[in-house]
Amino acid sequence: MPTLCRPAIAVPDHVITREQTLDLARERHAGHPQLGLVLRLIANTGVRTRHLVRPIEETLTHPGFETRNLRYEAEAKERVPDVVRRALAYAGTEPDEIDLIVYVSCTGFMMPSLTAWMINTMGFRPETRQLPISQLGCAAGGAAVNRAHDFCTAYPASNVLIVSCEFCSLLYQPTDLGVGSLLSNGLFGDALSAAVVRGSGGTGLRLERNGSHLVPDTEAWISYAVRETGFHFQLDKRVPGTMSMLAPALRELIGRHGWEVPSLDFLIVHAGGPRILDDLCHYLELDENLFRFSRATLTERGNIASSVVFDSLDRFFAAGGAPQDACGLLAGFGPGITAEMALGRWAGVPPSGVPHPAVGEAAVSEAAVSEAAAPG
Repeated sequence: MPTLCRPAIAVPDHVITREQTLDLARERHAGHPQLGLVLRLIANTGVRTRHLVRPIEETLTHPGFETRNLRYEAEAKERVPDVVRRALAYAGTEPDEIDLIVYVSCTGFMMPSLTAWMINTMGFRPETRQLPISQLGCAAGGAAVNRAHDFCTAYPASNVLIVSCEFCSLLYQPTDLGVGSLLSNGLFGDALSAAVVRGSGGTGLRLERNGSHLVPDTEAWISYAVRETGFHFQLDKRVPGTMSMLAPALRELIGRHGWEVPSLDFLIVHAGGPRILDDLCHYLELDENLFRFSRATLTERGNIASSVVFDSLDRFFAAGGAPQDACGLLAGFGPGITAEMALGRWAGVPPSGVPHPAVGEAAVSEAAVSEAAAPG
């Protein structure tokens, strides 16, 4: 049965705090008629720090769509190899043992995909299949896991490498002054991640079932407007309430697998904002402690799009994982409104030569006011 192994995570060195974000909002939007609301929403995200691929002074300028996309490509090529090598090491695999590379990103565009560059420069076989996913936003992390699960189920001896590269700060648009846009400026951060799904063997989440659910008639709730200046993120005010519509889909998938929600031992879910986690606790009637790894990701790194589920899973590994055969759920939420969900059991015996992750203490964020959230 396919196993999702420990992810490798990387964040850029440039850090912006919540206090700095609030000061910038006050300085740059002093005359905004809804500034008070924007400041309150940003303060209530639960985000304390975010990492940026470029210094804040440079991030706040707009050099043009072409320059930004060239910067995305250069930064991706510089930073992706490290997370890939670490993910392969965690899984006990080599580049020539990978049969499919799934590359997910919604913050830049390349054709051919970065997968072609990786195959040409990092020792992957020319026969390696490529699957770039660029239009699922934050849900793409869960979708990547599910497509890897499908592939390894169809080809049981195969291994899949997942790579997520999200430079959300490169999408900053200084002319977008809507409340949703200004909130996003204080919510999203930059990160990269990689993980291997092994067709057999490995330590981590042994994948048993996956599913997808799209909430009808919500296409416009999270979207990009593509203009001369690039991608303009659009967020509907109804987005914070989406867990009331997605929680039943999670419950249904769990039930179809013969499990019950209270039997879950761990959850790794996309933390778009604090209300997402608060509402899942409420609608699924689960202890908020089960969401501590997702909340820690939100607190320390903000919403890092498709990398959230991998960062949260890495924190779970660092805390020692779970007992053998413990039941768990991994889920990503994003545009559509879409949920990508996976169920599995914990496989705690590491492959030969790969040490079991050390037990560590994962950070847990403060309780957050549920007014602000963005799942994608």
